Amino acid sequence: MQEQEKNQEQTEAQANNASADPAVETTSAADAATETNQENVIEPGVSADVLAQLEAKVLELQDAFMRAKAEGENIRRRAQEDISKAHKFAIESFAESLVPVKDSLEMGLKVEAPTVDSLKEGVEMTLKQLSAAFEKNRLLEINPQQGEKLDPMKHQAISMVPAEQEANTIVTVLQKGYTIADRLLRPALVTVAQGK
Repeated sequence: MQEQEKNQEQTEAQANNASADPAVETTSAADAATETNQENVIEPGVSADVLAQLEAKVLELQDAFMRAKAEGENIRRRAQEDISKAHKFAIESFAESLVPVKDSLEMGLKVEAPTVDSLKEGVEMTLKQLSAAFEKNRLLEINPQQGEKLDPMKHQAISMVPAEQEANTIVTVLQKGYTIADRLLRPALVTVAQGK
């Protein structure tokens, strides 16, 4: 019987403690709200002129922020347009260099009674124009010399042939290679010497 009374007393004590906790939480929430309201309240010594100056400063800062934000958006938009134009017209300079080459080829075809010598001369002049266009646009040829060491970054070995020279050196160039602005466009196709 005494045990039942003790259990009942413990249950009542727990219930009293539980009901007391929300009151404490409510009080602390009310205190926090009061502190927040006090922060928003202007101190009694602040005049209307000071308040007006502060409001004007806030408006000025908001205006400056909006202008800076708009300027940032304009810069971003202009940069996107510049990138788009760069992609679109990237080969414009190269195309301008090739137009005279095409003109020369067309004029060569219009000659009514071409001779072998005139055709050869026309082809040589056109090749000079094409080479100048390549050079102007940094399109350079890779034409290794016989005996030069094989460079896998510039040359592609098609076959190995017996030769009277050092192993892995170039014997013949089957096709020239090209780089554009220091980037490999096409490797030179070569044959290389076998080891003895």
